[in-house]
Amino acid sequence: MKKTILKFGFISGGIFAAFIFCVLPFQHRSFEYGLLLGYTAMVVSFLMVFFGIRSYRNNVSGGQITFGKAFLVGILITLISCACYVIAWEITYFFFVPDFLDKYAAHTIEKLRAQGQSQQVIDATVQQMKDFKVMYNNPMFNAAITFIEPFPVGFVITLISAAILRKKRADGVRSDKPDYSGAQA
Repeated sequence: MKKTILKFGFISGGIFAAFIFCVLPFQHRSFEYGLLLGYTAMVVSFLMVFFGIRSYRNNVSGGQITFGKAFLVGILITLISCACYVIAWEITYFFFVPDFLDKYAAHTIEKLRAQGQSQQVIDATVQQMKDFKVMYNNPMFNAAITFIEPFPVGFVITLISAAILRKKRADGVRSDKPDYSGAQA
């Protein structure tokens, strides 16, 4: 199980990291498209959860897997992938785009002005952005916030994949329960 989880976890995490580093030169152009691209990268990356569970079922578990075991394999792949995402973002943020939040804040404020928001709303948003930047510059806080971005997507894909890929034994007996019928295999 360990080999499958590590293999597919690092493939998934590698996809995440490659995405972050590939869009780095374009990150200042459009924050709206960045959000769309980010969630697309998450879904593509987390497809490895499905393939990892399927690989474990077919190659290690003899063609059968319970929902619980499939979920365990999938969630461990998701955790590795999210950890790779965090590492890639920490490197990117602190070494290549330390002004990311300043540019994002300016974009957000400009968007509020274009929507015709009151100066009070704009001032409150500016203060929130300043407060968030102070917290976000702490690597531990940054890592925690970054981890919880993709994790819910990975969790949902893990649930769906485990439900789709669970497979009972051919004789109809649930594979997660021991056979006490007395029959010899």
